[in-house]
Formats: sequence, C-alpha cells, structure tokens
Amino acid sequence: MAPVNCTNGAMVGCVAVLSLSLATLSYFLFNQQRIFKHPKSKTQNLNCTKKYGSGIVGAIGNTPLIRINSLSDATGCEILGKAEFLNPGGSVKDRIAVKIIEEALASGQLAPGGVVTEGSAGSTAISLATVAPAYGCKCHVVIPDDVAIEKSQIIEALGATVERVRPVSITHRDHFVNVARRRASEANEQAAKYGKNSETPNRTQEQTNGEIFKEQKKNYTFSRDCTGGFFADQFENLANFRAHCEGTGPEIWEQTEGKLHAFVAAAGTGGTLAGVSHFLKEKNDKIKCFLIDPPGSGLFNRVTRGVMYSKEEAEGKRLKNPFDTIIEGIGINRLTHNFMKARLDGAFRGTDKEAVEMSRFLLKNDGIFLGSSSAMNCVGAVRVAQALGPGHTIVTILCDNGMRHLSRFYKAEYLSELGLTPSASGLEFLGLL
Repeated sequence: MAPVNCTNGAMVGCVAVLSLSLATLSYFLFNQQRIFKHPKSKTQNLNCTKKYGSGIVGAIGNTPLIRINSLSDATGCEILGKAEFLNPGGSVKDRIAVKIIEEALASGQLAPGGVVTEGSAGSTAISLATVAPAYGCKCHVVIPDDVAIEKSQIIEALGATVERVRPVSITHRDHFVNVARRRASEANEQAAKYGKNSETPNRTQEQTNGEIFKEQKKNYTFSRDCTGGFFADQFENLANFRAHCEGTGPEIWEQTEGKLHAFVAAAGTGGTLAGVSHFLKEKNDKIKCFLIDPPGSGLFNRVTRGVMYSKEEAEGKRLKNPFDTIIEGIGINRLTHNFMKARLDGAFRGTDKEAVEMSRFLLKNDGIFLGSSSAMNCVGAVRVAQALGPGHTIVTILCDNGMRHLSRFYKAEYLSELGLTPSASGLEFLGLL
C-alpha cells in the first residue's frame, strides 16, 4: 500500500482539527468541574440554602463568644464574653430593636411609615435608629441630657429625631420614658387627624405609671405622611425578653456546647439577664445565673433580700444621675416586667472604680475596648469565678465597645473630678495579684 503523503496544508488542517477537538473536550470537562466545585453555579443553587443575610437585619446576632484571656488566666476559670459590640448597631440592643419592631408590625400596632418612639440612655435608641429604616419606619428618641453626648450625635447622624430632657424620677411626667410614651400618642393623634393611622394604635401610651396626664404643651410635629406612633417600651415590652430567650441564650448554649457553669450580667431593662437566664435554666437548671449591680441600684437587695432597696436612696445621698453611677444603661430602682422573668441564683455588687479599672486592664492586656456596662459585666465575671473557684466556665455579655463612652467613662478630667482616676497595675482592685 502506498504511503500517504501529507502536504503542509493538510498537516496544518489536521493539527487545527485536533486542537479544536481537544479545546472542545477541555471546555466541556472544565465546565463539568465548575458545576461540581462551585456552589454558586445555577445548577447547584437550585437546592442550595442562601449563605447571606437579608439587609442589615440579617447581620444582627450570631456574635462570637470569645475567651477573655487575661481574666481566664488570672482566675483559673474559662471566662467567655459574648461580643455583642460586633452587631451592626454596635451593641446587644440591636437584638431587641428588631424583635420589638417586628412584633409591633405583625400585631398591627405599627405600620410602615410610622414612627417608633423610645426613652433610652443611648444604646437602644441607636439600635432602633439603625434598624427602623429597614422596616420603612422612622425613629424619635428621648434621651437624658446627662448621658455621653456622642450617643445623641450618633442617633442624629442615623436620621432619628433626638429630644434631650433632664434626668428625673420615673414617677415624674417628664421622665424620658414618659415623654417618649406621649410622643407616640401625639403621632397617633396627628395620623388620625390627617386620615393616616395604623390598624391597631398603641393604646397604652397615654398612661404613665397608673396616672393619666394631660397633653404636654410642647408637641413635636411629625411628617404629614406619618401612619402613627408606636412606643417601643423596652423596659416593659416582653419582646425584649423574648429576643434573648430565643436568640442570645440559644447561641450561648450552642457555642459552649452546653458546657458552661455560670452566666452573669448587669440589668437595666432586665431583658438580657432574664432572657438568657431563663433559657439556660430550661436547658440545665444546674447552671448558676447571677446579677452584677452598680451603685444606687436596688436590684442587688431585691435578689439577695427580697426587698427593693438602695442604700444611697435611703440615706439621701443619691447623685444627679438617678442610679448614682457613671455606668450608663444599667441599674434601676423598680421591677420591670422583663426583669421579673429572670431566674437568678444570687447577685454581686460592683463599683464605678472597679468598672473603670477593669476597662483599662482589658484594654492594656487583651486589646478589648469596652463600654462601661461591659466592663461592669467583666467585674461580675471575676466575682463569680472567685465564688465558684477554678475550673468553671463563666459567660458574660460584652454589650458595646468604648467608642460611645469617650466623653465620660474614658475622659480623664471627668474621672478625676469624681475621684475615679484609674491607678491599678493589675487586678488588685478585685483582690487578685
């Protein structure tokens, strides 16, 4: 048989055909490989659960649980902090803001286009101002004029209306909580006037501690398209408790695999302490839950003696701040509906000086920059560790960071005036060398 002679042109043609065939085969195999390896391909997404959150609300919760190395090493316990300052609004209050608004919308007490009002020392207001726009709502905040100025600046920057009032007793009609309640009523009245109102207005807003007050002379004007007002009522609204019983508590249980011995936190509204303690006790009643209480608050005596009592109040030595402490957001002299759901085994007292020293100690040794209530919670964690002894796992809440406490808790001049200048080199302020 005669040999086949390939010309140069034929050879080029053969190579081209072979190359095209190999390219086609490679492309096919490559795409088959992509379908297998990449879950974002259309084929795989048909049965794939989304791995991203829905808007800013989807970023709230599931915060890390971190070991506080310096405190753990010093006490022989595993002291863990739930890093709530990593929520998008910067604090644990993001959780309750979402829960309160969602429950209000579901019940018809709030409608898109409405205004959420709240009386807050700062963090809850910031959280409400952060998430309210995600639900098509606005926010009106009433805040005591003695809290750190940066808090009201943040709230205003977030687009909420800020109304600063002097700090007075909760029984006074112009207490910031009572003013916020009235603002919601005014928004409902205006909505009714212009024919815009939510399906089920928040009727309880007109009443303040059992007493009905006349309309305040100074009314804030809401926009003509406002559909009504809703008073968030973080102190008494049990959505606060539910946010932590259904969210924070289960997260702690899962992150520790149920292997914790104690939980400790301070209380303002009482929602965090109540929600987490209730859930943990339901899972394992042997888990010990404790309160850490700042100066001037009556909760310590309520837990330990069954009587709401404050030494500072009894002796007439209470300072300008209603709770006689520079620690913002915690301490109270009444029982809230939220706090009454707490399941506690005991309580500890903390001081302003201990909280100040703790914040500087953690910043120096762990690089953790905490707010005042978070620092007090860490004081509580050490107290629990001292009471239980080495070998226990103790969890607390790192509510917020120090960025919104610069003008008071982290201001040297302010602390010096109160005799609270930090001076400790270690943990000797808690009896640890």
